[in-house]
Amino acid sequence: MAAVQLPTFEEEIALAAQGFRLVAGIDEAGAGAWAGPVFAGAVILKADPGSDLVRDSKMLSPGQRERAAELIRSVAVAWAVGSASAEEIDRLNIRQAGALAMRRAVEALATPPNFVLIDAFRVPGLAAPSKSIIRGDAKVMSIAAASIMAKVARDALMRDLAERYPGYGFEEHKGYGTALHQRALKELGVCPEHRRTYDPVRRVIEGTDKK
Repeated sequence: MAAVQLPTFEEEIALAAQGFRLVAGIDEAGAGAWAGPVFAGAVILKADPGSDLVRDSKMLSPGQRERAAELIRSVAVAWAVGSASAEEIDRLNIRQAGALAMRRAVEALATPPNFVLIDAFRVPGLAAPSKSIIRGDAKVMSIAAASIMAKVARDALMRDLAERYPGYGFEEHKGYGTALHQRALKELGVCPEHRRTYDPVRRVIEGTDKK
């Protein structure tokens, strides 16, 4: 079995050697969901947290993510989350809305970064220079930390939305396209948190989803 890749602090150390001592990692969560906002996390770490819990959030269980988030909050120089609503996703498209959520997360940091490391995206409009890294959440510690903060915050919101819009199962699938979600859409129709430009939702609105 291949060894699991864990993120390292090497990018941050290299940037510190160039004078960039406040490096923020940013990542998003929820781009593929049919409902709910897209979230982004931004985290500035002063050192390697020294825990293998800080890794790509998709590799962690919900309980592990909660513990990792608690650790990150305790060791980070600064952390923040930002989001873009379902309406903004429909109006802008998911790529631009994800970038908007990332900018909002960076702008919400109590300590402004002087460099930003981004998972895959290019994010225009940042006040600091930036670098996009493919699979950054698996490779770079601060991006992995940001992925965890984004996922934990978004999951918490989706649990709240499950109480506001009962029957959709948001507390279980967090807005993603599961069989449960598909059945709920057919039975209940769309709610204000659904992304109307996404094909499975659009087909329900148009009445063309007859499967």
